[in-house]
This record gives sequence, structure tokens and C-alpha cells, in this order.
Amino acid sequence: MSDLLSSLNPDQQKAVLHAEGPALVLAGAGSGKTTVLTHRAAWLINEKNILADQVLLVTFTNKAAGEMKERIQKLTGSSIPYAGTFHSLCARILRHDGYNLGLDANYVIYDSDDQTQLIKNIYKEHGFDPQQFKPNAVKSEIAKAKNELTTAADYEQYAVGEFQVFTAKIYKLYQRALKEANAVDFDDLLLKALQLLQEQQRIRERYQEQFQYVLVDEYQDTNKAQYLLTQLLTQPQNNLYVVGDFSQSIYAWRGADYRNMLQLKQDFKNVAEYRLEQNYRSTQTILDAATEVISHNKSHPVLKLWTANTTIQPIICLECNTGELEAVKVVNEILQHRRETPLEEMAILYRTNAQSRLFEEALIRAGIPYKLVGGTKFYERQEVKDVLAYTRYLVNPLDSVSLGRITKLGKRRLEKFEAWRATMKKDEILTGQPHKLLEQILEKTEYLSKFSAEIEEERQRTENVQELVNMASQFANLTQFLENVALIQDNYFSDVEQRVGGDTTGFVQLMSLHSAKGLEFEVVFMVGMEDGLLPHSHSLFDSEGIEEERRLCYVGITRAKEHLYFSYTHSRFQYGSRTSSIVSRFLLDVPEKLMKFEASFQQQTISGDRARRIVVDEDMAESLLRGELDIDVFLES
Repeated sequence: MSDLLSSLNPDQQKAVLHAEGPALVLAGAGSGKTTVLTHRAAWLINEKNILADQVLLVTFTNKAAGEMKERIQKLTGSSIPYAGTFHSLCARILRHDGYNLGLDANYVIYDSDDQTQLIKNIYKEHGFDPQQFKPNAVKSEIAKAKNELTTAADYEQYAVGEFQVFTAKIYKLYQRALKEANAVDFDDLLLKALQLLQEQQRIRERYQEQFQYVLVDEYQDTNKAQYLLTQLLTQPQNNLYVVGDFSQSIYAWRGADYRNMLQLKQDFKNVAEYRLEQNYRSTQTILDAATEVISHNKSHPVLKLWTANTTIQPIICLECNTGELEAVKVVNEILQHRRETPLEEMAILYRTNAQSRLFEEALIRAGIPYKLVGGTKFYERQEVKDVLAYTRYLVNPLDSVSLGRITKLGKRRLEKFEAWRATMKKDEILTGQPHKLLEQILEKTEYLSKFSAEIEEERQRTENVQELVNMASQFANLTQFLENVALIQDNYFSDVEQRVGGDTTGFVQLMSLHSAKGLEFEVVFMVGMEDGLLPHSHSLFDSEGIEEERRLCYVGITRAKEHLYFSYTHSRFQYGSRTSSIVSRFLLDVPEKLMKFEASFQQQTISGDRARRIVVDEDMAESLLRGELDIDVFLES
């Protein structure tokens, strides 16, 4: 036992040595929760002589499950057979016992695309108009209903308003079509497994006897079905051991509910609580900033993180006049850190995926390789390519590739587009303001009607299209705009790196704050720290939404190990004109004593275009890579 516990701090040891009954481990960011979970499982196997197949370990990703299984194997010499996601566990149960619900063991699982196609087939078969109620919006509503354990019959009973009444009709047809195809969707995996355990006492008791101890990771991310599943599987022993952090609950839009951790105390008597507040990742300055931000949330407990790391490094706050200059300044800082820090240990984090464009372009122009994590490069995004295809075809009607793409977007859209294009004179197209022409394309084709504001993913697609319009507003005509896009798509500017002989190993990581959860980096840039971006505009007037945005900010801050940067701008391009920005309320929560402020590019006369041309300049790039020149000094001179 001494060998097993020797690497743990006192709080971790207490959590691992929990005796019997339910336990809640509140584990702050970077506090070693994976270590505690794996050592807990190892302790049960090695010291309590529990058989490995009597321990159920549930995580939220297959990768996390694989890593934990490997660690437990090293600690115990035993392989733990029941370790995986909720969905994989339920799939396993249904393969074995699903026949009790009339489900064939060879059922198939429909992914998101399969679900969308099935709903579209139902529309086509019954003559429903996809323009009246979008298939993706209906799919999202059905998923929301399933997350609340609402069956098709229940939903029909409580449906209010045209959209819900229509969705109720599709829901019934959708479930019938799934059954006919011997298929289930991901939500059904949870619901049917739950139904099976609730209805079949013999099967329920078999699994309850099998799993003497149930360990669950990331409990703040569980939904209603997952909560009930863990509640059922742990009876009658009630050896439920959950690890989570209220402050890192950022998936409400997927049905996750941090209140499940509060509910535990009501549903289980004498729940033992352990707190892991020692952080092994970040400096105290970074942790203090995170604590100050999250402490404004009042609906859940907040941990006070601390570290034995004595490094004192202020958080750098970059104040920039424009979004273009923000990107250039961040890239300049990356060039400075590059001397001592691998590129892959640097990350740019943003609230919306549309924000990536400016940073992608600045990195390309500086010759710095990058990767988008959990996303697609801006100009490779489907909606961006769609609008560019309309634009290219507007300029050049002989462009068969673009015609082929926009034809697939719908004949009615194409007819409306062609009718409008026929009214346009050639000079109007070639000399008109690009952003105005793009706005007209969107209006005439009703392209944005494809996306629902109620669905997070589709809202992001709309934001990407708007970012393309913002970019177009910075060019004199469509020819210049399309030429610039083509050069960027072709990585034309990236040869700066090869010409000056720079190091090409590693990639700077670009990702949304949601994608950053669970990761860590030496240097983190949290960009766009403005009200409307973080917190997002959709949450500004919703108290629960603001608290979730605050948790998202907390997650971003706690990704940083040594160096943390905040950046914000005084203005950004929106809807074809420059609008003023308001600094994020979350940034104002951070005490000034923790930060060092750097006003960047204070000369108002410096335009974003000029700043970008400077970075492209070969001599400038070479000097930057060698660390001989600082952009601020250059511009001020």
C-alpha cells in the first residue's frame, strides 16, 4: 500500500482510501483527478481484493478510458474489462440483453449524419416542407427531448406551438424508422439501456451484482439518463465514487447538468466529500486569476486552487486597436517564445470558431505552422466554401466547379441567384463593394436559412459566414478579395518560413475554449476578451448562460502552465463596418496586480492591411525569426 500511495498528496490519499458507500471527489483543474481515479481502482483490486471485473470505470471519451486502463494495468497487473464511456457500456448491455426490448443483437448505431439523412427521408416520403421547419432543428429538438427522458408519446402529449407539434409527428416517425432499420441513435443507447434496467428486474440485479464498485469521471458532464444509470447500477451497495468539478461544467447545450453532483447528496445518504485543491499545472498567479473569475458564480461550490510552484510570472494583457492587429501582436509573442518553447506547447484559444481566421492568416504570413484542434481551417469550412462558390460564379459564369457546388445547394436557391445575377451589370460586379455583394448573395439565395440559431453548431456556421463578409469589407473589389482568398488557401505566404530557414517542427495549436478542456500548454493566448465574444452575445441577458460562460473562461485560464495572455480589441469589423468593442466583464474580474498591461500598436493610423504587409515582408520576417526586431518598436519608428 505504501508504494501505491507514495506519489499522492495527503488529500489525494484520503480520497483513494475512502472506505465504503457513496463519495464525491471535487477535483480542481490540474489537481490529479485521473491519478486519484486510477489509484482508487488499483487500491480496490490490490488491497480490498476486489476482482477487476467487479469494478466499473466510466469516462466521457474512449481515449481517457484507454489511458486509465493502461495505468491500472501497470499498478495492479490486472486488466479492467469494464472501462469505457457511458455509450460503450450501454451498447455492450444492449448487445447482450437488448432482445428483451425487441432489439436484435446486430443492431446498427446511427451517427449524426445518419440521423439527419433519416429525418430528410421522412420529410421526402411524407411531403413535408424543409423550409418551414428545418430537419436539423427538428433533430436537435428530438435529442433534447431524449436527454430529458421524454419519449415520442410523452412529447406528443405535451407539445405546444407549431414547431413542437410538427416535431412530435417527426419524432414518432423517426423512432418507427429506426426500429424498422434495426438501428438506434446515440441517445437511444442510453435510453434503451436505462429502460431495460428499469423494467427487467432479473437483468438489473445481475448487473448490480456484477458491479460492486462504480467509478465515474467528469460527473459534472452527466445528463439525466447518465445520472439515473449510475444510480441504478450502484444499488444496493451504493459504492458510487464520482469525480468532478462544478467549475468545469461547460456542456449544458449537450444536455450536461452540473446539478447532478448536488442531487447526489439528496439521493444518497451520508455522501463523503473530498476536495483536491492542490494544482500541479499552473503558477499561483494563473490560479489566483482563475479563482477570482469563477468565484463570481453563486450557483455551485468553487474550489480555491493553490500550488507549490513558486514561479512568479504576471499575466500579460494585450490591448489592441483592431482584430487584425491583435492577431499580429499574438503572432509576434509566439515568435518571441519560440526560442525556448516548442510550438506545440503554445495555444490560441477563442470563444467562437469564426475568430480563427485572423490568427490563421497572421500565422501563415509569418510562416508559422499551425493546427486546428477539433475544427476545420477557416477556408475549408463547408459554409465558407459555399459562399465563395457563389461569389466566384458571380464573377466568372464559366466556373464549372463553383456551379457544380452551388447546384447541390438547391435548385430554388440557384434559380433565385441566377435571376438576380442576370440583373447585375458587369461593372457593378467588378467594382462593387465586396461585402455588400456578399450580403446580397446571402439575401437572394436565403443561404443562411439553412442554419438554426437554436443549434450551437449551426450558429457557428452563421458566424463563419459573417466573418467572411467582415473580411470582404476590407477589399476594394471582388477580384482583390477572391485573389487574396486563393493565395491564403494555397499557402502562398507560408514560403516565408522556407526562405529564411526557420524551424518547421511542431505546430501552434488553435482551438475553441470548448475543445481545450482537458488539455494544457506552456503558453496560452486567450483572445477576444470582449463582451459579445466571451461572454458570448447569446448569453449576455441570461444569468445561467453567463455562469456557464464564466466556467468556460475558467477552463481557458487553467489550461496555461507558465505563461498566460489575455487580449482584447477596441474595435472589430462587423457587418461591413468597424464597431467599438467592450472589454470582457470576466477580464475586469482579474485583479490588476496579477497582470502586466501592454498597449499594442497605439498609433491609430496603422491599418490592419499595412500591419499584414509588414509581416509578409521577407526582411521583416527574417528579423523577427532571429529575434532582432520587435513589431512595436518597428511601428513606433
